[in-house]
Amino acid sequence: MPAAMASAAARSAGAAPPGAARGADAALNRALARLVRHADGPPGIAVVVQRGLRGVLYRAGTANLATGAPIRASDSMRLASVAKAFSGATALALVADGRLSLGDTVGRRLPGLPRAWARVTLRELLQHTSGIPDFSQTKSFRKALTKSPLKAPPPAVLLSFAPKRLNFTPGSKYEYSNSDNIVVGLMVQAATGKTYRSQLRDRVLAPLGLARTSLPRGTALPAPIVHGYAVDPPHHPADVTHLFAAGWAWASGAVVSTPRDANAFIRGYARGATTSPAAHRAQFTFRPGSSDPPGPGKNSAGLAIFRYQTRCGTVYGHTGNTPGYTQFVAATRNGSRSVVVSINSQITPKMNPNRFTELRRIYTLAVCAALARGHAG
Repeated sequence: MPAAMASAAARSAGAAPPGAARGADAALNRALARLVRHADGPPGIAVVVQRGLRGVLYRAGTANLATGAPIRASDSMRLASVAKAFSGATALALVADGRLSLGDTVGRRLPGLPRAWARVTLRELLQHTSGIPDFSQTKSFRKALTKSPLKAPPPAVLLSFAPKRLNFTPGSKYEYSNSDNIVVGLMVQAATGKTYRSQLRDRVLAPLGLARTSLPRGTALPAPIVHGYAVDPPHHPADVTHLFAAGWAWASGAVVSTPRDANAFIRGYARGATTSPAAHRAQFTFRPGSSDPPGPGKNSAGLAIFRYQTRCGTVYGHTGNTPGYTQFVAATRNGSRSVVVSINSQITPKMNPNRFTELRRIYTLAVCAALARGHAG
């Protein structure tokens, strides 16, 4: 079940964490306050740090510019590409059960997809070494999304926007592609004869106790929510929470969750709670490759998980960004220490390099707080 959660303010009324942990927490709090003061910064930021049995929520700014309400640990938000870790968890649960193998090919499980993709394996899909072009970067996809933002096509149609030829020989290089996790979701369905949504629920959400996590197809988020904003000063931030249907991202980016659930997920996922020891070892085979947007420190790509080697230590997780939201989740390999960083605007190296540099420093500060000695919750 998800661990208990306390706000930073509530915890200050009790025993303060000693030594290094106290200093790391203070540095993190100062950085959050600075980020939301910028005119081009996000309206709000929430950070969950867990060093033991209890998670602590640090926050600045607001979840809703209309009301000024702070972000709460139980508020719904879009996880963006952190959803790729969820589709990875679902596939690896099936690997553990023998329903899929990392060597399964697209041609075997999904013979209707382009012939050029036939030899791509599940392992290559999960590590973004497939060579399958990213459907979401094409003009045809953008045109279709613009024409029908509130109604998404069936998942298989998303892949029709991708070029049929591979970008490179599978396994020969790393290239982040949203197409990979759409194919993973379809392989899950082909292997089980059931929907990806049902397999995600039964093999990941239910076992980890993630009652506030879901895979919607439309625009709605379960209330209460963290509103997402497009920030473009001097214009007033525009609410883009319901800009497009989640089905346009499906297994690659449609998961909706909360800071509390996201924290519980990454703690279980990093320690291999929903797969076998053998599959978990295979998952933690890394090669050079960055998540999108980059996480803190040196990034390396495993199977639907990234390794972040920072000045304070190493954690494993995923990042994500979509209109209105930017996310980072990570935990130690045994899942005992974890961090979630969520903001309610889209900040990337290309869209806002200054604020992203600052946000990436916050990622590092949050990791340092999670790994700080002197407090085990």
